[in-house]
Amino acid sequence: MELSGKVIQKLAEVSGNSKSGNNWRKQEYIVETPGQYPKKVCVAIWGDKIDQMPMAIGDQVNLSIDVESREYNGRWYTEVKAFRVEKSGGSPAPSTNMPEVDTFYSDSEEDKLPF
Repeated sequence: MELSGKVIQKLAEVSGNSKSGNNWRKQEYIVETPGQYPKKVCVAIWGDKIDQMPMAIGDQVNLSIDVESREYNGRWYTEVKAFRVEKSGGSPAPSTNMPEVDTFYSDSEEDKLPF
């Protein structure tokens, strides 16, 4: 699934140890969707992807997400996990390393056109 919007809040990173003893990390962001009736969605990024896909407040992003619900003690909990983040609406990418040309004047004979 896809989700687009603006990052409006970055929550504190959470970490811990699983039952099997593995370390885990989770970073959550609040993304507001565009439109007449904007919605706020809490999106989680897990593990090493936190460092690979950094987001900042104000970023316009397109997210590829998975939505998953789990039952715990008779209650259901839903989580939206991002597995790809593309930033959009930012400044254009810098141009290639082309030298700036400030004049086309040349005294050399080889640069003269025959007509």
